[in-house]
Amino acid sequence: MTQHIMKVSNLPSFLTDALLQEDYTVHDHAHIVDPHALSKVTALVGTGSESKVDKKLLTMLPNVKLIALCGVGYDGIELDAVKERGIVVTHTPGTMTADVADLALGLMLSAGRRIPQADKFLRNGDWVMESFAMTRRVSGARVGILGLGRIGRAIAKRAEAFDMQVSYCSRAPKADVSYTFYDKVEAMASAVDFLVVAVPGGAATQNLVNATVLNKLGPKGYLINIARGAVVDQTALLQALKDKTIAGAGLDVFWDEPRVPAEFRTLSNVVLTPHIGSHTEETRRAMADLTMANLRAFYAKQPVPTPVPECQASALT
Repeated sequence: MTQHIMKVSNLPSFLTDALLQEDYTVHDHAHIVDPHALSKVTALVGTGSESKVDKKLLTMLPNVKLIALCGVGYDGIELDAVKERGIVVTHTPGTMTADVADLALGLMLSAGRRIPQADKFLRNGDWVMESFAMTRRVSGARVGILGLGRIGRAIAKRAEAFDMQVSYCSRAPKADVSYTFYDKVEAMASAVDFLVVAVPGGAATQNLVNATVLNKLGPKGYLINIARGAVVDQTALLQALKDKTIAGAGLDVFWDEPRVPAEFRTLSNVVLTPHIGSHTEETRRAMADLTMANLRAFYAKQPVPTPVPECQASALT
């Protein structure tokens, strides 16, 4: 029997192709063609960064029992409304760890060694007239990682290969690592050269990196954000970059993607990428495969492979 699902965001091509190859009827929540679609839909599919599912939407979808996200984050899902309805939310943890950690190191190198600026300097012909300004060494630097989950640990491992001194900030110390622990991000910021944001998004971490933290990071410090834009107070960051109260930043995420304040593009001390942390063919295929595995398990009435932590108990019942 054909299963009716609804996409609540744009989907990666690998996932769209996989859905079309299997026996699913896919509706677009922004363009409902079938007037009876809302009552037919039993699962929602979307990406972790773009999907917004709240109580209002769920009241229109009486038979939805699964939200399958192609991504790690799920801060756009209203969990209280979901749990009230007994809906299971799944995501794709672990699939993007290596790529996001790679990009974090790439942004550290790009910001510290000013690689994009050096590229522009050469292309503009400026090298004929003068030498490029000296930059800072990245190897051996002090790096502080805000959040030591899968991605934070992968960043730490790569940082160690660069002989960096690694510290981290989280709710509690991790027994299985020897990195320096901080329970306050302000304290860690004052002790590192690179502050890397690797915590989940959501209300609990919104503006966690604020003007005070940036001030502690100081005029020789760099902020790297590969997590969620909302974790950093974007207005405070712009001001710190303009005033040079921090040395620079490497940013892959922003508050209102894909709309990025024009002021960022005018600054020479920030490296910008368009949320490409997981944007490799290998990772996107793995994410699509795991999303499909969650859908198949749900419709086969089997435990879904990767429910979000808040839904793990209900996923087994």
